Amino acid sequence: QVQLVESGGGLVQAGGSLTLSCAASGSIFSINYMGWYRQAAGQERELVAVVTSGGRTNYDDSVKGRFTISRDSAKNTVYLQMSSLKPEDTAVYYCAGHTVAATVWGQGTQVTVSS
Repeated sequence: QVQLVESGGGLVQAGGSLTLSCAASGSIFSINYMGWYRQAAGQERELVAVVTSGGRTNYDDSVKGRFTISRDSAKNTVYLQMSSLKPEDTAVYYCAGHTVAATVWGQGTQVTVSS
């Protein structure tokens, strides 16, 4: 079993920055890649960024150049550095760990960007 705990959300003004953290515990050896997703009110959950166990990354076009996903293997933690935030980035952000058998989700953390 993998457990994920997110932290770092909050309220920020447009143009500001936030860094989200996702601490993994349990059977972390089973994780192939990890990602950050977000779900705005009334909308479906969407992919923001992913990072593989080998460190390869991929981003949704809407966040390229503004967000950076990274992982610290020693701390079993994945980060999402967000800058130049826009009101449309407002959402609940979820961390996910993808294994062969399943996807494990964190509880989510709210990010609100005021205009």
